[in-house]
Amino acid sequence: MVKRRKKKNKSRSHGYGSSKKNRGAGSRGGRGKAGRGKKAGHHKQTKEGTYQLGEKGFTSRKEPQNGINLRAIDQRIEEFVEKGYAEETDSGYVFYAEKAGYNKVLGKGRIHKEIEIHAEKFSDSAEKKIEESDSQIIKTEE
Repeated sequence: MVKRRKKKNKSRSHGYGSSKKNRGAGSRGGRGKAGRGKKAGHHKQTKEGTYQLGEKGFTSRKEPQNGINLRAIDQRIEEFVEKGYAEETDSGYVFYAEKAGYNKVLGKGRIHKEIEIHAEKFSDSAEKKIEESDSQIIKTEE
């Protein structure tokens, strides 16, 4: 005996929702074999041999910068003295950014203490703020 299903029990969408969404060749990645070399993980044949798509790219030539803000230097100067990254002098403090693992001083915040800062690089705003306060900038060689 053949069992017949009613029309309301059948699905027209096949899991795609509206039939408009699954119309045309764009949803299939093209017609026939079109687009087969554009998919991720596809092996492409060249004169040099095969390579997988996504294998080649570019790398940044800039060295990664590790910066510290003026606010952090001002707030944590006693901690840096304890760890040996800074020294306390009669007139204030001397902070060595390279010893602490930083190569650039950034300008967020202000300095309220008198600090002599040794670093490779300083942002423009950091230089301006340090000169406005009683602190000093000493650039070390890269």
